[in-house]
Amino acid sequence: MPKVYRHDFQVPPGAVDANGHVNNVEYVRWMQEAAVLHSEEAGCTRATKAEGATWVVRSHRIEYFRAAYAQDRVALLTWVTNFRRARSLRKYKFVRVDDNAVLAKGETDWVYVDSQTGRPRVIPNHIADLFDLVPEDQEAEGLEPPVAPGQRL
Repeated sequence: MPKVYRHDFQVPPGAVDANGHVNNVEYVRWMQEAAVLHSEEAGCTRATKAEGATWVVRSHRIEYFRAAYAQDRVALLTWVTNFRRARSLRKYKFVRVDDNAVLAKGETDWVYVDSQTGRPRVIPNHIADLFDLVPEDQEAEGLEPPVAPGQRL
């Protein structure tokens, strides 16, 4: 079974827009939040800072399948798919806990950059080795979130 990080949260009322469901911008914020939590747990945040580097988002993409509403309990699953020179692809899956409905899937292309110059840097092996990669051809499309928050599958 691939290593996947799980972040559980309850949708706050402030995330809901005039249409009565979660605003799309919230999904992007939650993706970044889960990526940071996963990075911190893996020791990547500390190691990256020690290298004088940081991670920035180059691009993101999200597909929405179902609406989320205030007070919904959501399991956000995230994993790293690959490392490519100065970039890394991370994927996400939003699942409503009460009915296991997939709300959205997304991905973010991260760039490893020098903190002082802002220029891309090659990702050191010891940074990449902090994560168990889940290559695209091994992704579990039917992955359900059966473990507690912050634990790995």
